[in-house]
Amino acid sequence: MVPQPALAADALFNQLMPLSQLVIGLLVLAAVVVSVHRLFRRGPSRMGGAMLIAGGAVVCVAVVSYLVQTL
Repeated sequence: MVPQPALAADALFNQLMPLSQLVIGLLVLAAVVVSVHRLFRRGPSRMGGAMLIAGGAVVCVAVVSYLVQTL
């Protein structure tokens, strides 16, 4: 069997994919920094619930990232 030649669209998409992942990662990092800053300004009374929400968000992002990588 002869392998099919690579399409130009595939090559372009493969180059753009890491860029989009970098942009998404930077946006997630900015959201985490802003939320942590607001959390510290509110004080320790709301830390427990906020930490549960932040932990859940991290787990969700990790699961979505894994699913996208496997597709």
